[in-house]
Amino acid sequence: MKSAVFYGRHDLRVQESAVPEPGPEEVLIQVKACGVCGTDVHIYEGDKGAAEVNPPAILGHEFSGVIAAVGSEVRRFHVGDRVCIDPNRYCGACDYCRGGEVHFCEHMIGYGTTQNGGFAEYCAVNESQVYLLGEHTTFEQGAMAEPAACCLHGIDLCEIRPGSQVVIIGGGMIGLLMLQLAKLAGASKAALLEPVEKKREIGAKLGADICIDPLTEDTGARLAEAGFTWIRTVIECAGLPSTMEQAIALAGKKGTVMLFGLTKPDAQIAVMPFEIFRKELTIKASYINPCTQQRALQLIDSGRLDVQSMVCGTIGLEQLEEVLQNPSVRAAGKYIVIPEK
Repeated sequence: MKSAVFYGRHDLRVQESAVPEPGPEEVLIQVKACGVCGTDVHIYEGDKGAAEVNPPAILGHEFSGVIAAVGSEVRRFHVGDRVCIDPNRYCGACDYCRGGEVHFCEHMIGYGTTQNGGFAEYCAVNESQVYLLGEHTTFEQGAMAEPAACCLHGIDLCEIRPGSQVVIIGGGMIGLLMLQLAKLAGASKAALLEPVEKKREIGAKLGADICIDPLTEDTGARLAEAGFTWIRTVIECAGLPSTMEQAIALAGKKGTVMLFGLTKPDAQIAVMPFEIFRKELTIKASYINPCTQQRALQLIDSGRLDVQSMVCGTIGLEQLEEVLQNPSVRAAGKYIVIPEK
């Protein structure tokens, strides 16, 4: 099968690999779509993602496809089923799993990180991680269930109240999902801060009450003009130290700051404890997607969560490295790999 194998920093090779044989409790998925994630970029750059990667490895953890074969013990799925996966498999036995915090599992298996993933024509996955696609969900939409599930966990942690005012920093795939989820959670006003005009236009279509270019406009003044008098939640989705500091500055009294964007592991930010004290801020982060995959799929299939407007194009495996290494290409939006393309 054709696959994109990661050998180390800035070393990705499209090559032939053996089609994996599914074990007794596994299904073999013919991959139809696999999203290019910011985590893939971090790994390509030699940084740590959500899990350790030991090259050579096939990356890609946002994928969907058709079941091509099933193991002898598989009972819930059948050849021909349209499916996507939750890439994070927990051991169920460590203290974190037994304590109900499964996403901190000490022995987590990650498809596309610790094990081969979806940047290939086929991938074998334990049936516990497989989810049926809804009747109205395409393969491209199904591949976006994993990032949507991660965003759902972050939104849950934000505890947005109906009527709250929310600011989202960063209008990439994640920021645009967060925008929609904030509105679904009851936000009365939602602002999007994004320097790329096309992304601001998409944000406006997806429900942003105001879209601001933070590089050329006075963000505070624009927010005030739009009636943002008490910003209860700021969700940072750009993953930059400067925007994380901005998020803390923008949050109103009793506000929650969600640092959702992934920075480089050694990145640091300047925080003034007095500001946190005087505003009684709560600063949170969100780690992967514990038990939110099914909810994400239901939102996608119902049409209440748009996961397609931010997709700028599909590519074959041969174009994957260009996307991973070129920020200007990624600035256009979300890319989805079609392995058979």
